[in-house]
Amino acid sequence: MERAEPAPAAERSQAARLWEVAALFLRLGTVAFGGPAAHIALMQDEVVRRRGWLTQDEFLDYLGATNLIPGPNSTEMAIHIGLTRAGRAGLVVAGACFILPASLIVTALAWAYVRFGTLPAAAGFLYGVKPVVIAIVLQALWRLGRTAVKTPALLVLGLAAVVATVLGINELWVLFGAGALMGLAAWRSGRPVAAGGLLPVRAVAGTASLVALSTAVPLSLWKLFGIFVKIGAVLFGSGYVLLAFLRADLVVRLGWLSERQLLDAVAVGQFTPGPLFTTATFVGYVLAGTRGAAIATAGIFLPAFVFVALSGPIVPRLRRSPVAARVLDGVNVASLALMAVVTWQLGRAALVDVVTWVMAGLSALILFRYRLNSAWLILGGAVAGLVVALLRGGM
Repeated sequence: MERAEPAPAAERSQAARLWEVAALFLRLGTVAFGGPAAHIALMQDEVVRRRGWLTQDEFLDYLGATNLIPGPNSTEMAIHIGLTRAGRAGLVVAGACFILPASLIVTALAWAYVRFGTLPAAAGFLYGVKPVVIAIVLQALWRLGRTAVKTPALLVLGLAAVVATVLGINELWVLFGAGALMGLAAWRSGRPVAAGGLLPVRAVAGTASLVALSTAVPLSLWKLFGIFVKIGAVLFGSGYVLLAFLRADLVVRLGWLSERQLLDAVAVGQFTPGPLFTTATFVGYVLAGTRGAAIATAGIFLPAFVFVALSGPIVPRLRRSPVAARVLDGVNVASLALMAVVTWQLGRAALVDVVTWVMAGLSALILFRYRLNSAWLILGGAVAGLVVALLRGGM
């Protein structure tokens, strides 16, 4: 019998990289609570600080790129990292592994919801996790900000982006405006724009009108898939924007969901780990069981893989162009501004009493002073939250 030839070193190296990518994103998909800002903070800690797969500048460039394409930002960031680390196969593995744990958890919750009509209680769990998430995001903002804010002009631009976001200007206008200002300045003068010449971007906020309520349309799995592909291909912004899209299509136009079912679906997406877009998994299960969950999940995430596959190779080339590099600098700073505003909003909801403030402060101290893995802090926060909830319930 002939002896099998050992695999070439390059093949072994590629396989090892794929296993690394799979292991990392399976773990992150299981423990990444708190929404896109927290997910990105965890990724920054793992792939920049701990593993060195990307530099801070590269990470920021991909973060800016994800903000300029539709779809779930943190999932697209995972896909970018997989593509950079292990090529096209890594693109698929990273995205699938980040999505899979949350999809399975949401499917289990949807089964319980359909069977019993209610969601499992999660107040104590969230009570402990949210303060830790705030500390994790603040650490990431500090680290990324030191790299992104390279000049006084970029600092002023970042502050202007914060103000514009707080005033309610659409996130896309803020991102495109910041990039356009820096690109225009580079094109006109060949040097960074002067700080005094920056002004907040003006934009007209678009409003979406809902289609008039009609009689319920018979459920079709192909139509369900098409709806979620459409949403994944055109949706920019936060989970609240996702809520608006789902309501317009599934509640108002088709009559497949009730208002309460939709709000319960979004709630599940909020308190489970991984991407918020797994709300689609819950909706699909409620409408058509396991097949519906799989179809809805595949539909809403499919465009993200396509967009990253098309845009990913372009990002490093943009950095080599002086004008495009300035545009990326502006978009990166604006992305961090959006992240800062989201963190402030989350902080107002998370830090509700002395205990949560203490938990956030201790978490920040541990993160800034020691190199403890963020996942352990999240686990500790969850346990602490459950203990506090039990103690208060026994009073």
